[in-house]
Amino acid sequence: MPVELEPMAPIAHKTISHSGEKMNKLCRQLSIESPSVTGRDCVFSFDVPVPDVPAHGARIRVMCAGACYHPRRSPSLTSLTSVSSGSSLAADISVESDYPAVSLPHHGVRDAALFPGYEVAGVIESFGTEVPEDRELAVGDRVILYPYDGIPNGYVEYLVVHDLKYLIKLPDNMSLSVGAMLPAGALLAMNTVFSAHEHVQALLKERDENSVCKILVVGTGGLALWALRIASYYFSNMRDKVTTTIATLKDDGLLIAQEFERVNVVQWNEDLYEKQLIERTMDACGGQVDVVIDFGTTSRNLHRSMQCLSKGGVVFVIKEVADRLLPKFSRRAEERQQSIKAVEPGTLEQLQELVQLVASGDIEPPPHTVYPAEEALDVVQKLCHSEIQGRAILRFYPAD
Repeated sequence: MPVELEPMAPIAHKTISHSGEKMNKLCRQLSIESPSVTGRDCVFSFDVPVPDVPAHGARIRVMCAGACYHPRRSPSLTSLTSVSSGSSLAADISVESDYPAVSLPHHGVRDAALFPGYEVAGVIESFGTEVPEDRELAVGDRVILYPYDGIPNGYVEYLVVHDLKYLIKLPDNMSLSVGAMLPAGALLAMNTVFSAHEHVQALLKERDENSVCKILVVGTGGLALWALRIASYYFSNMRDKVTTTIATLKDDGLLIAQEFERVNVVQWNEDLYEKQLIERTMDACGGQVDVVIDFGTTSRNLHRSMQCLSKGGVVFVIKEVADRLLPKFSRRAEERQQSIKAVEPGTLEQLQELVQLVASGDIEPPPHTVYPAEEALDVVQKLCHSEIQGRAILRFYPAD
């Protein structure tokens, strides 16, 4: 069950602040780096100046942020490149995970490319001097931030946004902790479902009226759970034409999967031979599948999925996984007349739609728990061992 936030005290700041005005304060920032099997610290907390308000933008007091990271490979060790989130941080082995871990940096080198925090929810603290009076947003509004290119690090108590169009006001009935799950992970899952929906519609038009499209979702991590919930909504008018199977990688995943109606479950027990796992999956799916959704797939899982995929079938993965595995699997996919497609993060319009669907109850968010930001290191360690069900959200307490 979600851990809800207690009501916040009103924020006493002027409606319009001067962009050149300094608060003369420091705020806390966290950096979460590659969790290391050697046990060295991977969470760093330090003080940074509160940023000045941009003339055409706003300053946000961050209250909640998704507790995870998603590194984008970059030669720069200073770029802020978190783009999304998952439910666990794991090595390239078959564990319940949305994202595989990257290679660890040399000991003693800060991997600053792993700044996290693209899933943030907070409160508007002040506006810039050039923001018009007739704007739709107001100081004190609870908002989330669309993950646009150049988005600032969100694991900080205050961040600034240079264009108000990237801020989405949260409905009154949506908690900040739920809102914090939407901008990256849920949005990526939504765009994946949209891509799968287009592919399924095209297949059904080509086939006879009695045909059925089969979808395999690998894992029960945060992204997979979002995808299942979103797919349940968007495929609701095609229930007799589409079947869904969940491949779960651990025992408690079976319990999570059981909450979905009309969904088959197959357990990928890594103690079994690969041939047995493929046969087990084909039995659960009722034959070869047309679509596989596996956000953080490993080489072994991708090979297994392709064995279960029909000719013309598609495997949807995140871009970083595609970049890593396509060189190895592209020829095999071509020989099997299959496709491995990278999914883009999603659009601002999709995020606005997602907010309304979650607020209305049409799409139910996965389970999540809120932890104080001070417990970030413990949270990351739990995520590494898949000890947190659903999503983990870090909370920044209001600054004094």
